[in-house]
Amino acid sequence: MKKKLNILQVLPSLESGGVERGTLELANYLVLKGHGSYVFSSGGRLVQELTDHGTKHQKINIGRKSLFTFFNIPKIIRFIRENRIDIVHVRSRFPAWVIYIALFFMGKNRPRFVTTVHGYNSVCFYSKIMTRGDRVIVVSKFIQEFVTKTYKVSKSKTALIYRGVPSRLRPLRQNDFLLWKKSFENKYIQLRDCKILTLSARVSRTKGIEVFIDLIAKLVKENRKIHGIIVGEAKSSYYHNQLVKIINKLGIEEKITFLGYRDDIYNIIQYSDITFCLSSTPEPFGRSVIESIKLGTPVIAYDHGGAGEQLKEIFPEGLVKNNDFISLYEKSIIFLNKKQHVKKTNSFSLETMVKKTLDLYEDLIH
Repeated sequence: MKKKLNILQVLPSLESGGVERGTLELANYLVLKGHGSYVFSSGGRLVQELTDHGTKHQKINIGRKSLFTFFNIPKIIRFIRENRIDIVHVRSRFPAWVIYIALFFMGKNRPRFVTTVHGYNSVCFYSKIMTRGDRVIVVSKFIQEFVTKTYKVSKSKTALIYRGVPSRLRPLRQNDFLLWKKSFENKYIQLRDCKILTLSARVSRTKGIEVFIDLIAKLVKENRKIHGIIVGEAKSSYYHNQLVKIINKLGIEEKITFLGYRDDIYNIIQYSDITFCLSSTPEPFGRSVIESIKLGTPVIAYDHGGAGEQLKEIFPEGLVKNNDFISLYEKSIIFLNKKQHVKKTNSFSLETMVKKTLDLYEDLIH
């Protein structure tokens, strides 16, 4: 029988997002397999779900970019020793620096150090910490190439582990979906009898929100009976207000709805006629793309980064030239005029992701 491992995952917070959700899913799998699962974060809405499944959460504001955060190092070392942590897995740069220094002070008896490069970070000494792990997990071939070429990291040191979504992810049964739809449209009556175009992303400048707004405006101008939905938290209220001003200036305030964070995002994707991934910078992975395909909803995405990498394999019909508005518009018209068939796929599954991550942990220890 393989040794029970004690795994500590570290990230800034557990509010929402793909990194946070992936941490939760891996933690649940570790508990299921009989390993000790621990998480450091400043807290958030996902903590309850995490602890309900058996992971122990330690509240530390390890993502706060301040010298005072380093005062937590003695506490971190004590926690690691008391809980006999075998692997520390870090997913963000500033927490990685704090943990790296803590492990340095522990000397030869330190646990193994694993990092995951989730994004296309600025190239600098500060970012290089994410390549200092004993193993470096990368979430797409795009990110693997970026890490190996930019930081001269040996490819053998990296481990390509795609993020995934549950294989059991299926559309709601007809009756359940109709009940949800009725309740949803009673709250958002402006959506009734419209083709629904959805952008699921945090509301920030790199996520293509303004392009999506321009697309909705152009389609509305042609008397298309559509409605745009933007699902995700706003990182900046100032930027959100700017977007509202743009929408009002275009005269489409009744054609776009901001929903903020939603825990029924899978239902909304199923409800949508088309979903979009329009980030101006390459997405390292693009979880929403896979979720849409698993739920049978066509996706239109720019052909770059991880999102392009995924769609080439499972839905190449949805790819458009990077940052090409005309191509985006023309593809949207095609999808609106004729519903696209989305094939079922077993690629990019959550089960594969968590199993490969645990295999990596065990390989490092054994």
